[in-house]
Amino acid sequence: MSDERKKTLDSAVLQIQKQFGKGSIMRMGSGPVEPWPCISTSALSLDIATGIGGIPTGRVTEIYGPESSGKTTLSLHA
Repeated sequence: MSDERKKTLDSAVLQIQKQFGKGSIMRMGSGPVEPWPCISTSALSLDIATGIGGIPTGRVTEIYGPESSGKTTLSLHA
């Protein structure tokens, strides 16, 4: 992250903290994201959309959508 961008972000965080109080906003870690084991959905576009390559294991995942949109098919194929 560039110095200018970091200064702008720090300024925005301080402004939000002044307006809404300390603890109203926080920054996530700047380290690399650790890989999480997941099950592929067999749909490349959906795997990419999840951000981790599929449905995460060891977590509760809610699949929702209108009737006949493929929720059950997705669940049975996972």
